[in-house]
Amino acid sequence: MTRKEKKPESDHSLLVTDHFLGLPHRPPFVFVKKLIACEPGTSAECETEFSSADPMFAGHFPGDPLVPGVILTEALAQTAGIAAHQQNTKSSRFLLSAIRQMKFFRAVRPKEKITFRARKLGEVDQLLQFEVEALVNGEQVAAGQLVLSAR
Repeated sequence: MTRKEKKPESDHSLLVTDHFLGLPHRPPFVFVKKLIACEPGTSAECETEFSSADPMFAGHFPGDPLVPGVILTEALAQTAGIAAHQQNTKSSRFLLSAIRQMKFFRAVRPKEKITFRARKLGEVDQLLQFEVEALVNGEQVAAGQLVLSAR
């Protein structure tokens, strides 16, 4: 879709790279592409799809490319950051401070549409804890807990 084209009326998503939604990241390090839903201060849902032409796949299991778990984890942290920023506009950015109980249930391939969800579990001082999950076609492919610190 070019910038001149309008989104269909039923599509209420936002392109993350057009708004960045509080993320301090810029391409090529923005791994979430669309914001599907956000409940400010509570949760966010985003989507992405990796192209098979992405340079990371040339070296990550050549001939049998997989989306790296660290990239899935970073995309989940970015989703949590979007939810956190919506809540706390005083903080200019949120840094990933801890990865807890992250599990990967199956490999994710290029061209698969991935949904990322983050829901805030709690907050202590400048630390925000999120429950996160990644899904492909409704199947959970990764899940865990991430802690962000407000800076």
